[in-house]
Amino acid sequence: MSDELRPAIILALKSVQDPEIPVDIYELGLIYKLDIHPSGDVEVDMTLTAPGCPVAGEMPGMVQTAVESVDGVRSATVRLVWDPPWDRTRMSEEAQLQLGMF
Repeated sequence: MSDELRPAIILALKSVQDPEIPVDIYELGLIYKLDIHPSGDVEVDMTLTAPGCPVAGEMPGMVQTAVESVDGVRSATVRLVWDPPWDRTRMSEEAQLQLGMF
């Protein structure tokens, strides 16, 4: 079941935008770990573009709500991590194109 849920969870993660950068958190490379258990419980490790990000307190809840909206997900636990620090190399090619970085 976990492999079946992965595309829908990624789609849900892509619905969450970074408020300072007009790109979703998945394409920005802010999702470090996505573990989907057979029970439907999901664990997400994520970071932010900077520790002083103004939505640091809100973003994990936004991610939890998005993941838990997926049919088949029982619960989501979101941890905010800072190691390794985020940098631009974590962004997808699509995000770099959106931001005109090519």
